[in-house]
Amino acid sequence: MSRKTEIIVVDDHPIFRQGLVNVIETNEQYKVTGEANTIAEAIQLVEANPPQLLVVDISLYHENGLELVKTVHCTHPHMYQLVVSMYDEIIYASKALQAGACGYVMKQEATETLMNAIETVLSGKIYLSEAMQERMIDSYVSWDTKKPEVNLIAQLSTREMEVFRMIGQGFGVSEIAEILNLSVKTINAYRDNVRSKLFISDAGALRKYAIKWVQSEFIKK
Repeated sequence: MSRKTEIIVVDDHPIFRQGLVNVIETNEQYKVTGEANTIAEAIQLVEANPPQLLVVDISLYHENGLELVKTVHCTHPHMYQLVVSMYDEIIYASKALQAGACGYVMKQEATETLMNAIETVLSGKIYLSEAMQERMIDSYVSWDTKKPEVNLIAQLSTREMEVFRMIGQGFGVSEIAEILNLSVKTINAYRDNVRSKLFISDAGALRKYAIKWVQSEFIKK
């Protein structure tokens, strides 16, 4: 038998937490190895037996779960984290991603959505609702140097920026590889790096964002 994916659930509402555990374990590949209702308890569990995934609520007994996300991201940068919260995704999703989470799901979503989010995050991708992805893409191209989103672009290396700009100009991966005299595999790696740094879940969303960004740059000129 293949080893199960280990998950720790952090939520200060026992009934909801147990329900979350039950839903997660409907997938035979997942095993909840720990439950916590405070940041201190969660850190203790993580250090004792690091899981593949940490599922975190934002509100934890007068504590901010995003502080836990930040701490774990620093100590275990390769650990996947998913925020599941009652707070509005529009307000908190970007904060969760900036803290180090790989996705955000609101508690009122269907169980199928939660399981899809877990699967997406464990595959190394970012999970956000389609509406939130659209909103974030639109906000990223409303350029204002005082906005924190602009700092995301600043994280791109020179080559990543070059690939990003060419995607926005309508070039495909093969075309970019030919123009830059690099392999398709290398261009795909740069593209994936850009997606990761900009918290964009898939290639289609990245292309849409890149096109809007190029258009905004043209308008400014």
